[in-house]
Amino acid sequence: MKYSKATDYALHTMLFLTAATPQKPIGVQQLAERQSVSPTYLSKILTKLVKAGMIESITGVNGGYRLKRNWEDISFLDIIHAIEGSASLFDCSFDHGPGCPIQKVVLSAEEKMEELLRNQKMSDLVREHNIVI
Repeated sequence: MKYSKATDYALHTMLFLTAATPQKPIGVQQLAERQSVSPTYLSKILTKLVKAGMIESITGVNGGYRLKRNWEDISFLDIIHAIEGSASLFDCSFDHGPGCPIQKVVLSAEEKMEELLRNQKMSDLVREHNIVI
């Protein structure tokens, strides 16, 4: 199982925004430079996070992005779903009647992984590692 690079950038961007001063927006250029990624590419990722209601875009000279939702509530799973969607990682293509036994095992594993990601809040990571931006 592998998440896209977009998810990697989204998680790191949210880490930076969570560690930053809440009222002060951070520009896309600064966020992109921290991750050595194109601002254009990162803008597409930021748009998904805006649509998910986690961050907001502030226009103007001192504009940029900042957290919108309560930063204490943002989980890894929220961010991953905003970028990757919430579809199952495995889709059984074999027609063997109701309830594929393989699909059941994979779904059970996914549920356990999602529970861990749901319980891991970005704010906890910032606190645990004393991350300051």
